[in-house]
Amino acid sequence: DACKEIRDLLLHDKKFEFNPKDGIDNPALSLAEDMDGTGVGQPRFYLLSKGSAEGFGLHEELGCRGHVVRQVELGGLAQHRGLQDGDRLLQVNGCFVDHLDHHRVSWEHPGSTPGTPGSPSAGGTEAAPPCCRVPRDKSGFGFSVSAPEGVKGTFQLSVQQGGPAERAGVPPGSWLLELNGASVRSYSHGQLARKLKQSGGKVTLLVASSSVEEFYRLRGLRVTAAWADTSWLPFKARELHMVKGPDGYGFLLKEGDCSSGATGQFLWDVDAGLPAERAGMREGDRLLAVNGESIEGLDHHQTVLRIRAHHDRVTLLVIDPLGDEFYQSVG
Repeated sequence: DACKEIRDLLLHDKKFEFNPKDGIDNPALSLAEDMDGTGVGQPRFYLLSKGSAEGFGLHEELGCRGHVVRQVELGGLAQHRGLQDGDRLLQVNGCFVDHLDHHRVSWEHPGSTPGTPGSPSAGGTEAAPPCCRVPRDKSGFGFSVSAPEGVKGTFQLSVQQGGPAERAGVPPGSWLLELNGASVRSYSHGQLARKLKQSGGKVTLLVASSSVEEFYRLRGLRVTAAWADTSWLPFKARELHMVKGPDGYGFLLKEGDCSSGATGQFLWDVDAGLPAERAGMREGDRLLAVNGESIEGLDHHQTVLRIRAHHDRVTLLVIDPLGDEFYQSVG
């Protein structure tokens, strides 16, 4: 039946891109019913701004659990972002919605406030696998790895109390899913040990407790970095709130190349004492969003117009070069 087909597709070993720029506003994860196109059976994230949800309807349909997208407004923002008629809604604001009441999903905002009813939880634990950046000290990374003999891709971590891994947020007894942005599903124990030795002074781990793994498995989903809790990572995007002064904001926006090879918009020539510097802007920051709207896909001129749209005030979401390089390196 339709539900079984969706579950089988989600269990298929496909990896989709994790982009730190997504999640600036209200990401929704859906799966298309149309099985003939490119990227068949692959969950997709959509960044929809306040008000853009009016461009489609959400319905309950007989024969399949869940919430189905219908009546996507022709030419509207939802269609422009890629939402399709027949998509099944899986997640809103980081919260799985399959099991939630249809009225609540349609009119409220599941997952918008941590700890409120409807936030994803598994055995009392938030159902987001932590992504952790672990530095090496003189004794190592502060964890050891065990694996069933002859079985690939199944690694459990024993975490040293007070060691680098514990301080970085790695839960004791968790299962290793990704190392430095790559899945470990095909690794033998020896291959994993070599990868760890080649990692230098830091490793990035995506891990999950048994309860979190079960939470995703029961919903027919494979745990990937797309679901990650990044609160333990040292690299954070920053919001800069600025009011234009007599001499302007005090920075220049320049187009340049990201470490991934893509084109980005970068902030330079930050003038001392002007609004940009006072708001915390740093030379070389990359611009991610303007007034809560992602600039992904915009060229330099379009980005400048977005910044000028509110005349004398603007809020920019930026990330520094080290953070930008890190997120792009782990996919």
